[in-house]
Amino acid sequence: MSIRRREFIRRAALGVGALAVGTQLTPAAEAAAGFYDPYETVPLGKTGLKFSRFCMGTGMRGGNRQSNHTRMGKEKFEALLNEGYDRGVRWFDLADLYGTHPFLIPALKTIPRDKYGIITKIWFRPGGIPEPERPDADVVVQRFLKELGTDHIDLLLLHCVTSAKWPEELRKQMDLLSKEKEKGRVRAVGVSCHSLEALKAAVTEPWVDSVHARINPFGISMDDKPENVVPVLKQLKAAGKGVVGMKVVGEGKLRNQPEKLDECAKFVMGLGCVDILNVGFEKTEEIDDFAARIKKVPRSA
Repeated sequence: MSIRRREFIRRAALGVGALAVGTQLTPAAEAAAGFYDPYETVPLGKTGLKFSRFCMGTGMRGGNRQSNHTRMGKEKFEALLNEGYDRGVRWFDLADLYGTHPFLIPALKTIPRDKYGIITKIWFRPGGIPEPERPDADVVVQRFLKELGTDHIDLLLLHCVTSAKWPEELRKQMDLLSKEKEKGRVRAVGVSCHSLEALKAAVTEPWVDSVHARINPFGISMDDKPENVVPVLKQLKAAGKGVVGMKVVGEGKLRNQPEKLDECAKFVMGLGCVDILNVGFEKTEEIDDFAARIKKVPRSA
């Protein structure tokens, strides 16, 4: 698809999304008025990586190398990825657990690799994926690169850390990933946290470049109450870590509640410490709708 056609689709999508929530500001007017842009290029902490504020998650109801996204089938899933890119999404969140590696590059085959960022995750825990063995991280990285059809991964995470002592328990894998980073096969490293204790441990761990953290105003599918999680996110931000917010719309549980979706958009953007919004959109209409809600949030919020 040509760049001109992609831009036409992106602008049309923004217009449809804006109408869905009752605002019709043009992109230029929104910028002048000081509203957030979901497709704006933003830095991820001090990683040096700069892609869109919006990230498309691919792991809704994920496990055993399947997710709602893979269950769509190749044609529909790759179309969704492509349409996300057309709208301005430049981050794509994958994982071994989700089985989504083989879909991304074919969907974006006409797009230069440096125009978008790939996030993926190593599953080190028992169960979850078919194989009982858990090879070391350097072996896993080689498999990932082959599955993804790329020569580098922009952000690679240890998936679902829960222990407060994970920096000690996973040190061998962390060191191996540091070597992959030195070789340029991985650009940044970090953790996807699934407990408040694990999140706190990431604040002072020098190895961590970026953290995936669950955050929304309602505490849905989160590690603790928002009032307990937010101070840790602010500490992570102050420490120069990238902060990727996940479950920002309650793991899809709020998708049919417009007022709560607005509250999610305003809350997360208003924190000032969440760099990227990682949402498991399953339809293009969901991308457009939540994008329009973000575009209603004043930057001073």
